[in-house]
Amino acid sequence: MRWSSLGLAVIVAVAAISDSADARSRKARHKPAAASTYSPPTASIVVDGNTGTVLHASNADAIRHPASLTKMMTLYLLFERLESGKVKLTSDMPASAHAAAQAPSKMGLKPGNTIKVETAIKALVVKSANDVAVVIAEYLGGDEPSFARMMTAKARALGMTHTTYRNASGLPDDDQVTTARDQALLGRALQDRFPNYFRYFNTRSFAYEGRTIGGHNRLLGSVDGVDGIKTGYIRASGFNIVTSVNRNNRHLVAAVFGGRTARARDALVRGLIDKTYNVAAAKRTAPPVAEGTAVAEIKMPAKPPTPVADPRPEDVAANDNPDVGSTEPIKPNAVKTVLVRSGKTQMAALSELPPAGRALMPPHAKPTTVSTIATVKSDLPPPPADAGPGILGTLPAKPVPQRVASVGVSVPVPAPASAPVQEAMGSAKSRSGWMIQVGAFPEETAAKERLEAAQTKAKAQLGQAEPFTEKVAKGERALFRARFAGLDKSQAEAACKNLKRSEIPCLLMKN
Repeated sequence: MRWSSLGLAVIVAVAAISDSADARSRKARHKPAAASTYSPPTASIVVDGNTGTVLHASNADAIRHPASLTKMMTLYLLFERLESGKVKLTSDMPASAHAAAQAPSKMGLKPGNTIKVETAIKALVVKSANDVAVVIAEYLGGDEPSFARMMTAKARALGMTHTTYRNASGLPDDDQVTTARDQALLGRALQDRFPNYFRYFNTRSFAYEGRTIGGHNRLLGSVDGVDGIKTGYIRASGFNIVTSVNRNNRHLVAAVFGGRTARARDALVRGLIDKTYNVAAAKRTAPPVAEGTAVAEIKMPAKPPTPVADPRPEDVAANDNPDVGSTEPIKPNAVKTVLVRSGKTQMAALSELPPAGRALMPPHAKPTTVSTIATVKSDLPPPPADAGPGILGTLPAKPVPQRVASVGVSVPVPAPASAPVQEAMGSAKSRSGWMIQVGAFPEETAAKERLEAAQTKAKAQLGQAEPFTEKVAKGERALFRARFAGLDKSQAEAACKNLKRSEIPCLLMKN
């Protein structure tokens, strides 16, 4: 009996010690890392959404990692497809093995599962689900790398010059970079471009397969006027956020990078809102952020300049220790659009390049004959006495063979005395003095495809117009402008209006 009693006592004691050790181990695993030992690089900006004026900036152009703020661009491209009618909110998107294998935060999709577009939007905004971000990427782009290239092209078109995307979720990648200013611009663009879909960024929870999925954005419902937009976290970036405040006709957009904890980041955002709200304008004067527009911010108290048309093209969690890749919903940043000054031209492809082999023309459409010309850096010789005005400049009555200089030292430009170029210039001579540009691309094939697509969308106005590509040098690279000549002003204006409805950018120019 004595030995039995002693053995039982030993067993109870060992069990008690084991339980205590397990408890200490679990507590250690879930205890957040000491904030004093974690100091990610910071950056922040606050923009007046009504005027585009920068009310605060700190390291706004410093290179940072976007983390799950990346999903803002993923949703931008999805909203584009929804707006064009190519995708519906009820469309089912399949999950691949690659999507299902993404690291948390995630919805737990299995290969072969499907998710509806509207549910996917909420999953990105509320849960910041990495598996769903890849599902969207593969559904729209075929594969994630191709979709990332589309994201980067769209960033360039919006004026996000320091942003490069490598994936659709924001999971760690050394080459996936951005700035606070760029993310503020994207947040503003989302609100200006997609007012009907921006409301999803105000979602705090949603139902999924019988359970309620809650979000992490503590500013929603706790700060007056906050109505979006997105949060993010990876260790290399710290806790990030883009947030929008609409209160009493005032609109602020703030982007904050590098919070040591979610609470620290939120406290900084609150402070910036309190600091800048009273100096924000109560009337909207800035034009909407749009693709192909030169964008800049102006520090207070400078008065925002009046936009002037330039005739030339201008080329993670609820606690402070989230899963890698998780983010919180937050708001878009306001950015100001100003005029492009003469002599400093910036070109960018105004939309993502189409996938290889994608047909932009209907199967029975008549192929468009496109000519290529080269823009020269040096001045051409004075025109002869019998010269007359032309759409591309003053041209001689008869073609004069000339060798055209390269615009850049590293971009060879062939002599334009070949038949196609001379024919294009000669035929344009007799046309009226208006033309339009529908894009600029690094490959001539893409420029020609854009011309075909534009002629299909605006057949009534462009049926008799002359399509051509124009090769120009931008630094050490070449771009091909896609243009139509031979239009009068009313035709050019009608064509641009029609093309913009079809999501094809259009720039009106007079010779």
